[in-house]
Amino acid sequence: MTDLAPFADTRRRAVRLWLLAVAALMFVTVVVGGATRLTESGLSIVEWKPVTGVVPPLDASAWQAEFDKYKTIPQYREHNAGMSLNEFKTIYWWEWTHRLVARLVGAAFIVPFLWFLWRGWIEPPLRARLWTIFALGAALGAVGWWMVASGLAERVSVSQYRLAFHLTLACVIFAAIVWTAQGLVPRAPIVAPTRVRAGALAVLALVIVQIYLGALVSGLRAGLIYNTWPLIDGSVVPEGSRLLFYSPLWRNFFENSLTVQFDHRMAAYALALLALLHAADVARTLRGGAALTAALALASAVILQATLGIATLIHQAPLALALLHQAMAMVVLTIAVAHAERLERRRARVGEAAGGTVLRHEEQAT
Repeated sequence: MTDLAPFADTRRRAVRLWLLAVAALMFVTVVVGGATRLTESGLSIVEWKPVTGVVPPLDASAWQAEFDKYKTIPQYREHNAGMSLNEFKTIYWWEWTHRLVARLVGAAFIVPFLWFLWRGWIEPPLRARLWTIFALGAALGAVGWWMVASGLAERVSVSQYRLAFHLTLACVIFAAIVWTAQGLVPRAPIVAPTRVRAGALAVLALVIVQIYLGALVSGLRAGLIYNTWPLIDGSVVPEGSRLLFYSPLWRNFFENSLTVQFDHRMAAYALALLALLHAADVARTLRGGAALTAALALASAVILQATLGIATLIHQAPLALALLHQAMAMVVLTIAVAHAERLERRRARVGEAAGGTVLRHEEQAT
């Protein structure tokens, strides 16, 4: 009887490479989106044309028509009145590129996906997960326009609520793709106590929360104020009257620039501490191996990201440094996902909860 295992491995590898390629495109999309936001280019295209919008203006009259549409929104009247057509083209190309790459992500996902389905290369459980990811991706496009629309009538920028939701949803989709791709690697998982796996998942969850908080900071342009560290507004912990002066109270956590930046800083400290404690726990419990390497890489990436955040703040968010900070956030997320996905939960037996012998599948695999 013919051994079908090599064929199954080849198919699994092809699906995994496809998912990693989509994830790489999403990474680029997030970074370009960051540049679009930092250059205040996101409102330069005031219409949502999912298909025909892929074609940019091709002649002088088309460019003038797009520019005239931009002149009708508050951002132009209050911030960019008198800008030249060439200056408009600069911000237009940022937003157009962001939308183009987003469309490429969708095409790079659905076309190979349908082909793999037609060939029967994707099993039912994976098929359901991939359809869910596709649905979330389609929703992300709608959320992106919902975000842009918030800045076309009464505001000069997009809503920080919608910006944070848009970026966080993109990161959740990215994480789901990376997690799924890593699950297709033909290697044994690393068996670890529940506590260790819970620690890895907690770091991953806090990374996503921190990305959400960072998006709020960006949406409020809070990185352009309170540009000192370790003090903020003259102290380590600002006065309560300045942190919580909006009513109702919850608004301060989304609309008060001082509170939002303070929360982002505190979450960064908590994330760094949690990543270090998790790495120490992995070292004590699993005693080396691939899990420790990943945990140390994750902790190092978190510390580097915090350092970049401090430098970005102190220098008042220059474009290059701010983009590096955002790109590094995606790197941290990638490492956190890959590390958490490989850990397999198990119940610790008597004598092992205190750091006894733990079976390491990765040593058997190698």
